[in-house]
Amino acid sequence: MNHSHNLRWPIVFMRGLRQTQFLQIAEESKSLCEEYGVPLIINDRIDIALAIDADGVHLGQTDMPVHKARALLFPGKIIGVSCNNVDHVKKAVEDGADYVGIGAVWATNTKQLTSPVLGVRAVGPLLAALDGTSVKAVAIGGIKSSNILRTLHGSVSTTGHRLDGVAVISEIVASLEPSKSARRLKEGYRSWSSPTNQLDKVSPTYTTDTIKDGVVNLLRVIKETKPLVHQITNIVVANQSANATLALGASPIMASAPEEMYDLSRVLDALLINFGTVTDKQGMLAAGQFANDAKKPVVFDPVGVGATEFRRKIAAELLDTWQASVIKGNAGELAALADSEEVRAKGVDSIGIGFGNPATFVRDLAKKERCVVALTGAVDWVSDGTTVVKLANGHRLLGDITGSGCMAGTCIATFCAGAWELARNENGAAKLVKGDMLMGAIGGLHLRSILVLTIAGERAATRSDVQGSGTFLPALIDELYNLTPERVKECGQVEVVTVL
Repeated sequence: MNHSHNLRWPIVFMRGLRQTQFLQIAEESKSLCEEYGVPLIINDRIDIALAIDADGVHLGQTDMPVHKARALLFPGKIIGVSCNNVDHVKKAVEDGADYVGIGAVWATNTKQLTSPVLGVRAVGPLLAALDGTSVKAVAIGGIKSSNILRTLHGSVSTTGHRLDGVAVISEIVASLEPSKSARRLKEGYRSWSSPTNQLDKVSPTYTTDTIKDGVVNLLRVIKETKPLVHQITNIVVANQSANATLALGASPIMASAPEEMYDLSRVLDALLINFGTVTDKQGMLAAGQFANDAKKPVVFDPVGVGATEFRRKIAAELLDTWQASVIKGNAGELAALADSEEVRAKGVDSIGIGFGNPATFVRDLAKKERCVVALTGAVDWVSDGTTVVKLANGHRLLGDITGSGCMAGTCIATFCAGAWELARNENGAAKLVKGDMLMGAIGGLHLRSILVLTIAGERAATRSDVQGSGTFLPALIDELYNLTPERVKECGQVEVVTVL
């Protein structure tokens, strides 16, 4: 079945063929591409490209240098170069390449890799190296219709540089229905790159009043709809996290077996992944992927990520596999994710006074991770990469009970679930999560959930029956249960912060 009309630049890629076989396939491909007005690129073989007058060649790092290939080819031909690091990209630009192929982004069996798999989150710095140039960039390696949105969204640089396309082999040529496979890929790319794609809209302006009003609205939605919050969490806090979910008006389910993640993704309203006890990696990987596919919120709480190298590696694998909607952590945990030395961790706790400029830190990490980031502590900071909000509610006793930070993750996921309920009928074709996650970050949802927990904590700490941390926890659950929209509006200490 012919699928050329779904492709923009086919590349003839052949291994282990005699020259005459390669030449025949290249000639047939050229005729087909000319019929549909599509440029044809030959991989590696400049001699074949010359023989059939192809539109260009794609070169690897060990192939002929760009300047020599340019001297051999006819004027106006396209030259692309495979790149695996920033130095490769800079050299390709210097040598006059027309485009770079960045990867491998995902593991692939199409060819034996000579460089490490980059992962989606490592593509951004390579794209940033193209700022100010006319050189285009495509992602290569293991790209499928199931991960194309993750690849496109997660690879955007902190400077806003986006991929110009993707290169795909096995998803099409190994398909029993290659035309349908090519069409799905094209539709995924076009929907994401459309001007109407809401993922990259300019952030509206938010005020203290709009944030508090948003808190009130989502709190009502949660109590009315009783959303299902799936939590893969650590054994220390599972019980109190479930109780906190119930107290807010939602329904918890604690499940970790990978075999049930697809079914759960169809019925849940939000997913929380907390790896305080890292024993369910396969379940975490599957749950996040299926939640992305279903456009459901994914909240990631990387508990103690800076404590061991094992945790760092698992966190990187999870974040490269699926797109988090929100990442929540204390200063030590988020510093570890950001590879910052400014704050250190001791187990699951932070050491020292925290970041010198927390507002800038959360904004920059949100830009890098392409999601909302919530920094918890004596003062909470939340950003989507554009807007930064400061929350000053809370009480010292929150730090004196086991799992108060994990409960914040539960509350965040619960409010994400409420936001998803509001948006369940939206068209989410171009999104990795349905619902206005940006509004959720600054005016409720993720942000509000922290606000709700800290307000409840303040109220619980002042009760006459609270004598210390042992009596504080059940009082905290009570206050979550009894919290009203009016109390949220009255007690919330919210400030929208300007970061230059």
